[in-house]
Amino acid sequence: MQLTGDYHTHTVYSHGSGTVLENALQAKARGLREIAITDHGFGQMAFGLRHRRMPQLIRDCREATELTGVKVYVGIEANLLGESGFTDLKEKDYKDFDVFLMGIHRFVRFKPFVPGMWNMFFRNWLHTVRKKGAGAGLVRYNTQALIHCIEKYPIDAVTHLNYLSFCNVAEVAKAARDNGTYIELNSKKTHLSDEELAAVRDTGVRFIIDSDAHSPDRVGDTKLVDELLSRVDVPRERIDNIDGRTPRFRFREYKERNL
Repeated sequence: MQLTGDYHTHTVYSHGSGTVLENALQAKARGLREIAITDHGFGQMAFGLRHRRMPQLIRDCREATELTGVKVYVGIEANLLGESGFTDLKEKDYKDFDVFLMGIHRFVRFKPFVPGMWNMFFRNWLHTVRKKGAGAGLVRYNTQALIHCIEKYPIDAVTHLNYLSFCNVAEVAKAARDNGTYIELNSKKTHLSDEELAAVRDTGVRFIIDSDAHSPDRVGDTKLVDELLSRVDVPRERIDNIDGRTPRFRFREYKERNL
């Protein structure tokens, strides 16, 4: 699968091993027109973005664009903080970003902290380790958290849906469809079963494919998604970053209207 753009890549600004320029150079070598640098959000306690580093990150993205001819967007993979749907990207910081991704992660400053740590971290982790399906209460918690976030914020895409967590994927996809948010097909993590992807597809939601690269050599890699799509028929016309197309990102339109 040839991507037009890869909108989920990490660098040394959070959990990646390469620089912004190295990611852009790999994107150019793979024939991509644009990428987003989407390091982990400010609430990630171990390796999230730090506000003091934002001016340099913005400069690095601009310089990489000039040096490679690949458009490099300043992005973020924000953390979902709890059932309320809050994320760790605040409106006062919107001016610094071009792409707004959101996903469920661990070791986050949840809000409120104790219920979020119990449900979003510990209970999801416990069921993942046991390889047993989660109970209805946890599924409902995660599902409501994701839906509330999609409704509350101009999220461009939900990342690696159901990875290390459990939700009703069809209900989340319906909320994404209705609010103009993409469901990401992640080529780093096995996150949707064939049956789950079919259920998401059947809602009519739109998709983007991303590498979730944590090293430059993986920028633009789609192998895992290619294997998934060989088993589950998803119409190519509903994947908006292939075949020369670029996504219609909700966050960009929000900023044009409101900032």
